[in-house]
Amino acid sequence: MPLAFSRTLIILGTTSLVSASVLADYPERSIELIVAYSAGGGTDVAARTLVPYLEKHLDGDITVINRPGAGGEVGFSALANAEPDGYTIGFINTPNVFTIPIERDTRYELSDLYPIANVIDDPAGISVHPESPFQSFEDLVEYAKAHPGEINYGTSGVGGDDHLTALALEQLAGIEMTHIPFPGAADVRQALMGGHIDLGIINVSEVASAAKAGQVRQLVQGGEERWEKASDVPTFKELGYDLTMGSARGLAAPAGVPEEIIEKISQAAQAALEEQEFRTAADEQSLPLSYLGPKEYQDMLEKQQARFQALWDESPWGQE
Repeated sequence: MPLAFSRTLIILGTTSLVSASVLADYPERSIELIVAYSAGGGTDVAARTLVPYLEKHLDGDITVINRPGAGGEVGFSALANAEPDGYTIGFINTPNVFTIPIERDTRYELSDLYPIANVIDDPAGISVHPESPFQSFEDLVEYAKAHPGEINYGTSGVGGDDHLTALALEQLAGIEMTHIPFPGAADVRQALMGGHIDLGIINVSEVASAAKAGQVRQLVQGGEERWEKASDVPTFKELGYDLTMGSARGLAAPAGVPEEIIEKISQAAQAALEEQEFRTAADEQSLPLSYLGPKEYQDMLEKQQARFQALWDESPWGQE
C-alpha cells in the first residue's frame, strides 16, 4: 500500500464521489504552496521559478507561502495537517522530511503526505568566504584535526542533508566541528558572505550564483559526480571520502487528496519541466532538475527513509 494512503482509506467513500466534472473544474480557487524554508533559499527559488509554469498547465493561481523553522518541521507539519482537498500543496525536502520524525516526536509523519512529483536533486557542498584561509578542502581537514571544535559551520537545521554531511565528514576524517543551525539556506549563505561563520554547508545550487560572483568559494560537493555548473569543484569521493549526500525537492500534498487531483498536478508539473522556457529559467537559477512521478517519487522516499532510519538506529545524530 502506498505510504501516503493512510487517510485515503478513511475517506474512500467521499473519494469515489469525485466526479469527472469536478476534476475538470479543479482548481476553482487559488492553491497555496507551502515552502518549509525561508525566502531566497534553494527550495523557495525552485518553487517560485516553477509556479508560473505550473499555473499555466493547471489553469489556476498558486500562492507561495513560506513557513520556515525547525529544519523544515514547521512547514511540513502545516502541509501534512492541511485539508486534503487539493488546495494546499507544498515542497518537501529529503532527507529532512523523514529525518525529523526519526529524531523526535512531530506533528506529522511521512505517511501523512502524498508525493506528487519530484522536481530537483541537489548535491550538498561545503563553501567558505573568499578570504577564508582554507584554500582547499584538504586545508580545512588539516586545520580541523589540529584544532578540534574550533571551526564552526552553518546549516539549515539538525537532520538535514547538510548537517548529516558534516556529521559523516567528522566521522570519516576524524575531526570535530561546531554546528550553528539557521532557519534556511539563504540565512546560512548570508552569514557566510558576512564572515560570521567559518563554513557554509549548503546545496551546490544554493551558492552557485554567489560562487560565480566571487562572494563565496566552494571547496567540495557531495554528488556521485561533479555537477556541470560546479565542474571545478571536486567531490568527496574524488578526495578519498566515501560520502555522497544531497537533497531531493518535490511537490507533495496532505494524504487523502483524491488520486485524480494528484495525477492532474503531477502531469502539470511534468509538462512544466518539459517546457524549454522553464528549463531555461531553471538553468538561469542553477536548478538541477530531476522529475519523478508519484509512484517513482514515493518509492524513492520509502527507500531513503529506510536508509536513514537504519543510520539513526546505528548512530543517532543531533546528540552533539
